[in-house]
Amino acid sequence: MKYLSWDETLFRDAEVFDPEYLPDELIFRDQQLERISSNLKPALHNSRPINMLCLGPPGTGKTSCVKLIFKEIAEKVESIIPVYVNCQLVSSNHGIFARIFEKVYGYPLPSYGIPFPKLYASILKKLVEKEKVLIVALDDINLLFDDKVMNEAIYAILKAHEDVEKVKTGVIAIGTDLKFAAKLDSRVGSIFHPDEIYFPPYGVYELFEILKQRCEIGFYKGAIEDDVIEKVAELTFEAGDIRVGLYTLKMAGVEAERRGSRKIEIEDVLKVFEGSRKVFLRKCVAMLDETEKELLKLIYSSEELTTGELFEKFKEKRKLSYTKFYNLLTKLENLRAIDLVFKNLKKGRTRVVMKRFEDNVILDALREA
Repeated sequence: MKYLSWDETLFRDAEVFDPEYLPDELIFRDQQLERISSNLKPALHNSRPINMLCLGPPGTGKTSCVKLIFKEIAEKVESIIPVYVNCQLVSSNHGIFARIFEKVYGYPLPSYGIPFPKLYASILKKLVEKEKVLIVALDDINLLFDDKVMNEAIYAILKAHEDVEKVKTGVIAIGTDLKFAAKLDSRVGSIFHPDEIYFPPYGVYELFEILKQRCEIGFYKGAIEDDVIEKVAELTFEAGDIRVGLYTLKMAGVEAERRGSRKIEIEDVLKVFEGSRKVFLRKCVAMLDETEKELLKLIYSSEELTTGELFEKFKEKRKLSYTKFYNLLTKLENLRAIDLVFKNLKKGRTRVVMKRFEDNVILDALREA
């Protein structure tokens, strides 16, 4: 039978293609998993773990690796309290420690709130009582609205042993900004000393194997052939984010079902790919604050500019230092909205802001955000 009946589906488990899905095994990340695991081993013996900085482009497995290790700790290790904080959603020092409080005490912070000094002291007191080591993963830390918040959060976690004897803590910072360490102030730099673990972009072959693994779990046998997965892998490599590929597979399955087909074809992939990329683009734009959105709009409303030329134009809209301006540019590059490349111009070698998308694609995403 060629066509699906009304109650049939191609999906064994559609959630497999969601960004939040955590597989039991992460292929092509053995080295990174081993480094993370090794750095946490001292905590198994009630000692402070080695702090870490997990760096790499979006969609390279940083979050999944940390979450997989934290899942294993939660299931098998009693001496460690792992706390995962998404800094896209939690952007204040108090908010970060509210998440820590919830994990340490087992229930949320009271709705009426607690002053930060009291909140901080109560967490440290409970850690000593339980004789547990606290490990906090701060994901997308470079997306915190203020570098000051980032520094305060890391410092507060790591200086805990100075405030309360026998408290042991560690930090895993996860980000896309390869110059992250330069944003740490002297206080934090003197106590953080992270082991930097790099997550390189996946190649086309690696993407194919990862996507094929998900298809084997997410679709019924025979629903998709390798040549279709190969096409998705190629498109995903161009997009630079595996989450785009996963969403494309999901929507291609939906499109095939809409046609009543028992098999996903390349035509289904091509039909949904651009929409899949736009969905993730809108999500990236939604993460930006008003200043960052204004800068992105200026870039995509202008012809090619050097960073210096762009700074002069943006100064007319917002008064800010060049350092702050360049930090904004770096964030847009980390989100893969732009590229900063060196070019040899008549006045010498300089950095140019290159667009990664058509103007209307970004401007539409900004309007929708």
